Amino acid sequence: MSRIFVLHENPAWLGPFADAFERLGLPWSEWFVHEGAFDLSAPPPEGVFYNRISASSHTRDHRFSAEFTAGILAWLVRHGRRVVNGPNALDLEISKARQYAALEAAGVAVPHTVLVAGKEQLLATARRHFAGGPVILKPNRGGKGLGVRLFESASSLQAYLDGPDYEAPVDGLQLLQEYVRAPEPTITRAEFVAGRFLYAVEVDTSDGFELCPADACALPNARPKFRVVDAIEPSLRARLEAFLASAGIEVAGVDLITDVRGHTVAYDVNTNTNYNPEAERAAGRLGTNRSGPGALAAFLGGELARLYRQAA
Repeated sequence: MSRIFVLHENPAWLGPFADAFERLGLPWSEWFVHEGAFDLSAPPPEGVFYNRISASSHTRDHRFSAEFTAGILAWLVRHGRRVVNGPNALDLEISKARQYAALEAAGVAVPHTVLVAGKEQLLATARRHFAGGPVILKPNRGGKGLGVRLFESASSLQAYLDGPDYEAPVDGLQLLQEYVRAPEPTITRAEFVAGRFLYAVEVDTSDGFELCPADACALPNARPKFRVVDAIEPSLRARLEAFLASAGIEVAGVDLITDVRGHTVAYDVNTNTNYNPEAERAAGRLGTNRSGPGALAAFLGGELARLYRQAA
């Protein structure tokens, strides 16, 4: 029997999607992609395969989940299986530098960013390209905002680089990026399912850059950080949907920030996006097909029915 297969490496993120699959009565299985074996000479099972591997997998001691998944996705594609967020989506998930190139090619503005290889290059590069500060330092392969730091001056950056808290990037690459100053400490994450805009979320960033919307990332007793909004500027929406289509990404959250002049840039693409249930509840979406998990389950279920009804 054909099924939906969810490739992932973090069970903490799976619950809302499992609930949505069960609510719609969809047959599904999870593939935990950390260690295992796949016979590349044998055909995969029949079904629709949804890739949820995260750029932050290495922070959960799953250092090679992304590389393992890349091989599995190639195997699935070679056998003609329907893959949602396939090889190119994974490639962009694990490289912000490649994300920015793809965004700009689709006409979506991104912040001024310099790619740096080598810790010893960071200070001189910050002085050369950003006049010493303010500047944001982030890993090329990150996730959830982990490792993202704002430095107001070259001296504060130098102190961090010389101190015990410095975090070496997992792929050896880091980004120095202009600090986009917003009128309020908020960003917007635009959510897309089936390559189409679903809703956006305004996120309060006053507590920092770690912006995972899932329950596992919520702070106890904190005020709500996430608020659903129903629309974004139409031409920006069109450009983002065109970017996703050209990049082969069907499910994503795109992080946006608007500066004091009203200029909006995209600074991150999350191809394994999570959703905040409290924000969805407040917006009347929780438990429906207008929620993130509900829309995703309906999309995957529709693809399963379409493909295997045609094959019958």
